[in-house]
Amino acid sequence: MKALLIALIPLALAAGGAHAQEHVHGAAQPDPHAGHDMGAAADPHAGHAMGTPVSGPPDVPTSADDPGRPRRPPPPRAARSGPAHAADALWGEAVMARAREGLLRENGDVRATAVIIDRLEARIEDGETAGLWDVAGWTGGDINRFWWKSEGEVSTDGEIEGEVQALYSRAVSPFWDVQAGLRQDIAEDGPDPTHLVVGVQGLAPYWWEVDAATFLSSRGDLTARVEAEYDQRITQRLILQPRIEVEAAAADTPELGLGAGLTHVEAGLRLRYEIAKEFAPYVGVDWSRDLGGTASRTRAAGGATEHTAIVIGLRAWF
Repeated sequence: MKALLIALIPLALAAGGAHAQEHVHGAAQPDPHAGHDMGAAADPHAGHAMGTPVSGPPDVPTSADDPGRPRRPPPPRAARSGPAHAADALWGEAVMARAREGLLRENGDVRATAVIIDRLEARIEDGETAGLWDVAGWTGGDINRFWWKSEGEVSTDGEIEGEVQALYSRAVSPFWDVQAGLRQDIAEDGPDPTHLVVGVQGLAPYWWEVDAATFLSSRGDLTARVEAEYDQRITQRLILQPRIEVEAAAADTPELGLGAGLTHVEAGLRLRYEIAKEFAPYVGVDWSRDLGGTASRTRAAGGATEHTAIVIGLRAWF
């Protein structure tokens, strides 16, 4: 019996080992990388010859590659042998040339014309009424234009004093034009010289509309003027417009009553109501004052150096 047990022990151990191994394989396997420092993952393609790299999108078949789709033959050679404009054969070259010119003009080189009445107003001061006009217009395209401008006053006794400008205007940026031309003064009682004009006009930051120019008269007098205005929309139709104008002279000009330096400043506030975009009556107040040597000359001539007026007027364009 003892000898039989001794003989069965190796068989039992072998069976137990096989059973244990079978049990381990059926259970969850431990992580073979446990305890290893993984670091950067090794490139699985390292040492492999990848062949020619693929450039661009993959070559995926589309419906155009469907063998059941009928193939489109290339256009016949005669299709490219006709005139540059096939419509000429039907309508004639002269007719189609005019049509193409009209198309270019209407879609690429638009010519337009505008008239702008910026201020047409009555000014009431100390119970007396005077008049003022400030109008302009232009014709041309987006780059090159002809501008005309006119402004002036009609005094309480009917005396007219003003100016007219004729200018060539060229756009130098999306918001600014450079202008040059002539200005002719109009005065019933006094000198009316002609001036050479060079200036700029455009839209400054914060939507201020600016018109600045220097004037060299036929007598050699150099003056300058800067105007700026801003539209503050209160409602869709009600608009408040502050406006300021500053004038200066390079030297004393006794015949014009001007002293060197800043000569005049004007500031106004106008509230307009747009009955239509092109038609807007307004009311407001306007203040002006002569400065420096100009004020001294005005006082010496018996005039007032400061004025405040109530204004009633119209702004329009067409």
